[in-house]
Amino acid sequence: MRIAIIAYQGISPFMLSTPLAVFGEPFLASGHDVMVCGESNRISASSGLVIETAHPLAAASQADVVILPGWRDSAEPVSPAIVRQLRSAHERNALVAGLCLGAFGLAEAGLLDGRRATTHWARVAELGARYLAVQINPEAIYVDDGQVVTSAGIAAGLDCCLHLLARLSGVAEANRVARHLVVAPQRSGEQPQLIERPAPATSAERRVADILEQLWADPSQNPSLDELASRARVSRRSLSRHIRARTGGSLGGWLRRARIARAQDILLRGEKGLERIAARSGFADAPSLRKAFRGELGMTPTQWLARQRIG
Repeated sequence: MRIAIIAYQGISPFMLSTPLAVFGEPFLASGHDVMVCGESNRISASSGLVIETAHPLAAASQADVVILPGWRDSAEPVSPAIVRQLRSAHERNALVAGLCLGAFGLAEAGLLDGRRATTHWARVAELGARYLAVQINPEAIYVDDGQVVTSAGIAAGLDCCLHLLARLSGVAEANRVARHLVVAPQRSGEQPQLIERPAPATSAERRVADILEQLWADPSQNPSLDELASRARVSRRSLSRHIRARTGGSLGGWLRRARIARAQDILLRGEKGLERIAARSGFADAPSLRKAFRGELGMTPTQWLARQRIG
């Protein structure tokens, strides 16, 4: 899979490094061909950094995945050359992603018309006001709408890129890379952008975080809230509060997303039989699996799998 990351004058080094950390590090085993494609061969990034790019912007026309990592200012139109590349990528059915303010570039190219999308929480109102045909999701950290994906601000781009890696190479590979990056592979796109306390600080929060890690590793478990509260050595009410602060929702909603992620990984590995996949993922049966996919993703497992065949 060829992945083009577009670099432009004034790019944030952090935004550029986000997709590179997920797709371009040497510990990645998936074998994707990653190109940084620049508006020119010498990019003046923010913070005084100068970057030399090995590929021209036109090289993005050969990519299966095109990523626009942010934009320097939401009030400034994205350059026509970049907009053309985004539009061309979409027309050839490549996957196109706009991280943070990169969503403005996708909107300018018309890729978000009639689609759900998000961007940095401080700019969602501006995006919606400027591009009326876009269905804004102001809370999500990323939105996957098939061949077009957008993310919220700054660090949410990392969650989005890990999600894209899961689509391209499977959830297990995305989780492996997340562990190398020392980030939690648990955040779904529907998690709110602004949560009160995302990182564990107290011993109780660390115990709850460990429990969630274990459940993510094996979502076929079906412990009660009382059992988990006992393991975390907190009250049931306190456990619910810790889980909401950690995940942005309830245990049931988070566990459902963990089971869907496991089912997605199994589907991407080519395994057949929805009853068997449901049992291995923690669902009671195939109808429960289908209902969860429809509720969370708006499609059946079979439809979701068909949309993952990119390029």
